[in-house]
Amino acid sequence: MEKIKGALVVGALRLVAALPWSAVQGLGAAIGWLMWKLPNGSREVVRINQAKCFPELGAAEREALLGRTLKDIGKTFTESACAWIWPPQKSLALVKEVEGLEVLEAALASGKGVVGITSHLGNWEVLNHFYCNQCKPIIFYRPPKQKAVDELLQRQRVQMGNRVAPSTKEGILSVIKEVRRGGAVGIPADPEPSEGSGLFVPFFAVQALTSKFVPGMLAGHKAVGVFLHAIRLEDGSGFKVILEAAPEEMYSKDPEVGVAAMSRMIESYVRRWPSQYMWSMKRFKKRPVGEKRWY
Repeated sequence: MEKIKGALVVGALRLVAALPWSAVQGLGAAIGWLMWKLPNGSREVVRINQAKCFPELGAAEREALLGRTLKDIGKTFTESACAWIWPPQKSLALVKEVEGLEVLEAALASGKGVVGITSHLGNWEVLNHFYCNQCKPIIFYRPPKQKAVDELLQRQRVQMGNRVAPSTKEGILSVIKEVRRGGAVGIPADPEPSEGSGLFVPFFAVQALTSKFVPGMLAGHKAVGVFLHAIRLEDGSGFKVILEAAPEEMYSKDPEVGVAAMSRMIESYVRRWPSQYMWSMKRFKKRPVGEKRWY
């Protein structure tokens, strides 16, 4: 049964990837509109997260943001199908603007390991192709549940000559070793970690369990951190890649200082493009002791 499910999912991805780009965008927006109008778990998670993180918005403003967010999430799904199926160069052609490339170039020339830091904002699959076209990093990721999809992603994500590392003990060790030897890695910094691997720090003035992994690799300037995001352009034609140096606080040997600084950086991006964040993640699933669960 799992093989059949996996084959159906991969088949659906290939059908989406065969569409013209305007249709890919339109289909994604339609999926998101249905997610907005029909009862479903993802909509409720987005609603809860945004109510907690944007208390200053009125009910009508939050509802409008909810609709835009779900449409952008739908676009992320269909765009990612293309990034997984297409040849990488076709995805790279969607990058219409680049800001801050000199930051990455300086980091790669530093002789130290480079930690590319991203979040679930915009389209990280297109970003993957862009980053891997600049260097040959190890990309850290959480494997999907279906084996057929995982196998597809592993093939597609290494077409630029890079490697991938799953979020297992072995994968974590391979990423650390790559940084220590002066190589480059790419890590999404916003998934909620296990309690032993993270600290509660503010994210939109809400305490969020946040990973110590990236700041730990940067601490004491052992490596160079670069934030990378691929933001969807308003006209739907493609993406703008933005690169920015990690702030000095992220190099602190005090884990709480480094983790809090990383959280502030991610928040600063999300505040600029709030509807392009994957608010359907249960980002705040674990709560500080004594606090009621959200979901």
